[in-house]
Amino acid sequence: MSKKHTVALDCMGGDKAPHSVIDGAQIIAKANPEIHFLLFGDSAKITPILQNCPHLKSRHTLIHTEEFISADEKPSTALRKGTKSSMRLAINAVKDGEADIAVSAGNTGALMAISKIVLRTLPSIDRPAIVTAIPNQKKTATVLLDMGANVECGPDVLFQFAVMGHAFARVVLKVEEPTIGILNVGSEDLKGSDSVKNAAILLKDSDLKDSFYGYVEGDDILKGTVDVVVTDGFTGNITLKAIEGTAKLLSSLVKEGFKSSLVSKIGYLLAGNSIRNATKTMDPRLHNGAMLVGLNGVVVKSHGGTDALGFSNAIRVAISLVENKINERITEELRVSSSITSNNDAEEKLSSHGN
Repeated sequence: MSKKHTVALDCMGGDKAPHSVIDGAQIIAKANPEIHFLLFGDSAKITPILQNCPHLKSRHTLIHTEEFISADEKPSTALRKGTKSSMRLAINAVKDGEADIAVSAGNTGALMAISKIVLRTLPSIDRPAIVTAIPNQKKTATVLLDMGANVECGPDVLFQFAVMGHAFARVVLKVEEPTIGILNVGSEDLKGSDSVKNAAILLKDSDLKDSFYGYVEGDDILKGTVDVVVTDGFTGNITLKAIEGTAKLLSSLVKEGFKSSLVSKIGYLLAGNSIRNATKTMDPRLHNGAMLVGLNGVVVKSHGGTDALGFSNAIRVAISLVENKINERITEELRVSSSITSNNDAEEKLSSHGN
């Protein structure tokens, strides 16, 4: 991160806000003097924390608001009543050109709804999705979307996710020819819901047909069977949380195992570096930060329960996306690809297949 950017932070979103947000910004500010922060939130709660953040001293602008969106607030309510909330003001800053990026650990549904209304979607995209890259056994990463923004998705929306995921893998992961899989309960053509089956038909009948691997199952995500895994937000969110929970369990079991006996402790001393590297790879905080892809602006969602280290990584991801000109490049990917399908086009194609 070398270029100067302005980052808008929703300081009141997340289980550990505003401490995790401010302390996370402090980590980034210490590492990079070129970043300026717009801090949106309650100044009475934020100012005392800033006293212990010397690297943020001259690198922030604090915009006071006592309003915030709670974790259990409905998106419709957040849209209607949260116009002065810390989340809304952070996203407004991106729209108005005052910030390059907005980062929030707050209510996912509200963040998506407000971002879509304020920033609007990219051309030909009906619904934005939450996308991230998950480390896999091939020591690369698997792009997964959607991770919770859209609970129910028709085949046309799943198809658009595939297009955006394909572009994301090319732009962010530098994969020249990303492969795409649709998450399903089995690899056989007869399995799955109608939405999944029809999304597969659309992909097979598009310019991405050569990139379409077919159906994949849950374990294929960490195997790295394909570069992009597409699913609805309900399934994607559960999948992500299950992966994170498994990573924490394995890390805990490894640590406890090496404390169980003297021989185990000696083994830990001998293999300490390898174990620490493996544990670091499994740490969800170091992979925190998911883009709301498909918007006319960069918004990054942080895990609501993360700490300062995790939130700093979300900021780091956001800055990297802007420096890589993610939206410009995705828009170009979508423009040059004739595979993008609107709702009407999808219906016509499915009708031609007898659906």
